[in-house]
Amino acid sequence: MEIQPTRVPALMPGGDAAGASPAGGVESFGKLLADALGALQQSQSQADLMVSALATDEPVDLHAVMLAVEQANLATQLAVQVRNKLIEAYQEISRMQI
Repeated sequence: MEIQPTRVPALMPGGDAAGASPAGGVESFGKLLADALGALQQSQSQADLMVSALATDEPVDLHAVMLAVEQANLATQLAVQVRNKLIEAYQEISRMQI
């Protein structure tokens, strides 16, 4: 069984760090953020479905369930840390004197 990591655009290695779209344009920060939150939601939904399947005694691999739950947990921790850094940056900018 091969483990496929969930990719968060522009935040993980192999992601599009420059923010360039396939058409050659530059995506907005809002689009990148929305894509990352969408990936987070998908990861959490997948973990919830697998936990529900395990709880209802459906045939599901326990290791796959635990990996999905841990991936969702790590993705959530990443999102929280990115949010914290954005808040810190905003506060630092707001303290700057003009």
